[in-house]
Amino acid sequence: MEFNYANARIRGMKSRLLKSSDLKELAAKVDVDSVIKILEQTPYRRELEDASVQYSGITCIEEALRRNLAMTFRLLFDMMKNEEAEKCISIFLNKWDVQNIKTILRGKNIGVTSDEILGSLAPAGALDDALLIELIKQPDVRAVIDLLASWGVEYAKPLTEHFEEYSKSSDLVVLEYALDKFYYKNALNVAKGDSYDKGIIKGLIKTEIDVTNIKSVLRIIRDKIELEDTEYYLIAGGRELDIDKLLAMIKTWTIEGVIKQLARTSYGPPTKVPDEYVKKEKISVFERGLDKFLLQKALKMSSGDPLSMAVVIGYLYAKFNEITNIRIIARAKTEDISGEELMGGLVLV
Repeated sequence: MEFNYANARIRGMKSRLLKSSDLKELAAKVDVDSVIKILEQTPYRRELEDASVQYSGITCIEEALRRNLAMTFRLLFDMMKNEEAEKCISIFLNKWDVQNIKTILRGKNIGVTSDEILGSLAPAGALDDALLIELIKQPDVRAVIDLLASWGVEYAKPLTEHFEEYSKSSDLVVLEYALDKFYYKNALNVAKGDSYDKGIIKGLIKTEIDVTNIKSVLRIIRDKIELEDTEYYLIAGGRELDIDKLLAMIKTWTIEGVIKQLARTSYGPPTKVPDEYVKKEKISVFERGLDKFLLQKALKMSSGDPLSMAVVIGYLYAKFNEITNIRIIARAKTEDISGEELMGGLVLV
């Protein structure tokens, strides 16, 4: 009964997500103010009104999205009064903690303002607004890691272990991939078990690891990264692609070689693109195809057993994607980006 009630509510929430046509309408607007006017006619209205008291323009949109996302996940936790369900939801919310920590570290690494960092965060995980703001106040990367450690945040462990490597090169990728590996290892541990729910979650996590690794392989080849450094970029535990298969792709040293090897896997269709993109090594096209593949997989699962976590998981992926698309549209209105380029950056299903 508990899942039946929660999933009925979540199906209602899912019906209020923006459709592809709504996002295309947003993308067609000429400026940020026009985007805000359209969003005021959507479920983001209340957060936009609240944010507009302090902010305007792109900052108002970013703040409204942050508040809406935080509210959405608080609501999910209130509905799922079940220890097992909360653990499952936390796997996906923890992705936002990882992303927020990465964003803060990037900001400190290149010296951007606190306001710029804050506008790019989404307080959806265990690190709420107050904690994120404290992290932003820290003067540098080392201080951020030290504060996380003093709070007992688990993500301080991989950051501390790899800080010496980072300090030698100032290459933040060392810390970012350490975070990713730690997150996915923990996620797979939580998803251990033979239940229907655990099977769904495990399958999605493993698929996500594959997608993340394929993106890394494409970047390694495009950026001509030395083979001995690839240990930082590859994550164990994928569904179809183990480390040996990934290394074999890298050793082709061509995007075309990677695509040929992927043709024999589930990732063949989403990475099949016109030859012009292969020749130009425009990997963003491949990345969007992979993101769409992962989203479609999650949404397909959400139509499964109504007494399981499937509906919740599908909604989480769809909500993440909606927030990302709105952010891309809003930021594009402040930059010199063509309509074709903007539409190419969205993941629509």
